[in-house]
Amino acid sequence: MKKLILVAALIAGSFSMNAQFYVGVNAGVPGGDASSITSFTLGVDATYMLSAEEDFNYGLSAGYLNFFGKTVAGFKVPNVSFIPLAFSGRYNTSEKFMIGADVGYAVGASSGTDGGFYYRPMVGYSIGENTTLSASYSGISVNSANVSTFGLGIMFGI
Repeated sequence: MKKLILVAALIAGSFSMNAQFYVGVNAGVPGGDASSITSFTLGVDATYMLSAEEDFNYGLSAGYLNFFGKTVAGFKVPNVSFIPLAFSGRYNTSEKFMIGADVGYAVGASSGTDGGFYYRPMVGYSIGENTTLSASYSGISVNSANVSTFGLGIMFGI
């Protein structure tokens, strides 16, 4: 039993020493099939990253993404929301620049909204020790539709 507790403590300690938690906010314009019925998007993200190598990190990401509905032909389209759950990878190409991607599943969070395959390629530019500006494309394949957004955001390391 003591060995099990010791091993668990060592594993937990190694995660906390090599891990970084990030939170972010982003705003964007809809693309794909969403552009004709939604006007803009807002989202929040939380990402837990581990270091694999000096320049490569991987981890898990979760967030909330809301597409704000337009008025089309006199009918107000309701907002559509998703909760993306993804595996994340980031590669630091230099001291200031990063490229990365999230891949997973987006759960439909609004009434009558199905979930689908989620992907989000991104680039980032470090403006401080724990602050990064990002540009990304988020896509969700829902049934035969592509719900996507082009976004800009900011991420903070905690």
